[in-house]
Amino acid sequence: MELTIINTFTDQPFKGNPAAVCLLTGESDSEWMQKIAKEINMPVTAFNHLHKGEWQLRWFTPSVEIPICGHGTLASSFFLWVKGYVPRDQPIVYQTKSGLLTAKFVDGMVQLEFPSLIEQEIAAPELLIKALGVVPVYVGQNKWDYLVEVQSEEIVRNIKPDIDYIAQLPIRGVIVTSQSDSSEYDFVSRFFSPAQGLDEDHVTGSAHCCLGPYWKSKLNKSITIAYQASERGGLLKVEVTEDTVKLSGHAVTIFEGSLNI
Repeated sequence: MELTIINTFTDQPFKGNPAAVCLLTGESDSEWMQKIAKEINMPVTAFNHLHKGEWQLRWFTPSVEIPICGHGTLASSFFLWVKGYVPRDQPIVYQTKSGLLTAKFVDGMVQLEFPSLIEQEIAAPELLIKALGVVPVYVGQNKWDYLVEVQSEEIVRNIKPDIDYIAQLPIRGVIVTSQSDSSEYDFVSRFFSPAQGLDEDHVTGSAHCCLGPYWKSKLNKSITIAYQASERGGLLKVEVTEDTVKLSGHAVTIFEGSLNI
């Protein structure tokens, strides 16, 4: 089985978010895929399988299967196009646990079309404030995450949350964001998700399914440029439509090999 490691949401090696892509030759059970993901120890391992003419896609962190993953989908799509399994002028439609997800190759980037994840404003939970150690401008919640806007990009970049406290919150993760100080980006963010075994994710596509609509309403822009300010960093083009978010990013292949099990 082919095994490839790809850096996503970047055009540079050792930046962005790395994902392993495993092209399955047949059906595999969840326990086996989880063992492989733990062995490879990437933030996410994406398992692709062509079944009756349809691409099946599942994502595993080293500790758990997750319901949606932007960078794992981007890496899978880049792999299938570069390797010639799918012509670049054809979109890829994936069957996933989050329904049908579509990828296209547009202007040299992989463009993913994901459902919007709109948040609703809530009173900030005391444990969340304690975990972050900052005074938020706004706190919202969607079906998976808390969204926390803070006053400046400096706060986003320098925040050092208590991961143990975040792990006690009844959510997938915490998105921390602010408007960007520079003209290069419209907004910046970071994402903390110990519930998925990721203290901090490098670049999180699904978080931008919430961030895109949020900043569209604040900036009155349907297309924005986003930077996730993790240690590795990653760049996304975010286009918000009526009920979907289109996420575009580059990718770089780092490693190609084969799985001998």
